[in-house]
Amino acid sequence: MKVKTGTLNRVRIIGGDWRSRTLNFPNQAGLRPTPDRVRETLFNWLGQTLYGKTCLDLFAGSGALGFEALSRGAKQLVMVEQNRPVLDALKKNSEMLKAQNVEMNHADGVQFISRETRQYDVIFLDPPFRQEYLPKLLPLLPERLTPEGVVYVESEGAIDPGEGWEVWRCSRAGQVHFHLLKRTHA
Repeated sequence: MKVKTGTLNRVRIIGGDWRSRTLNFPNQAGLRPTPDRVRETLFNWLGQTLYGKTCLDLFAGSGALGFEALSRGAKQLVMVEQNRPVLDALKKNSEMLKAQNVEMNHADGVQFISRETRQYDVIFLDPPFRQEYLPKLLPLLPERLTPEGVVYVESEGAIDPGEGWEVWRCSRAGQVHFHLLKRTHA
């Protein structure tokens, strides 16, 4: 499939202070924003507001998850994106929203989390499908979560997160499976 370059796609924020604001992002292969219906379910699971929470959007893409979290009161958002044109669009959207407490990182998600030392209340994990990121990432995440922290995972199929994780919630919308994981405590 040939991808047009230079065209922009749009996704809208569905809740919070920036409800109905539109985010623009470039047309890039493999970039698929989390659909409205999935985000609505996710934020219902998370309790609608994220006041005081710190969030990591590890494969930020369109920014739909991270900006949605800020719109709903998150106090800090760290975004990681490897694709330079996509990162530039994230920066433009951040400026357009006058977003505060946003840190942008041009990096590979696995490399970033491997050297990260901070802890987060919510980690959004929506890596490119069919590239086997989850087996590499899930073992690295427990140390990056606060005691009550959760990890949101989008994938092309149902997942077994392995030892140390509990699938707290899961659902499916079309071809997308989505899960909310918690650490199991010994």
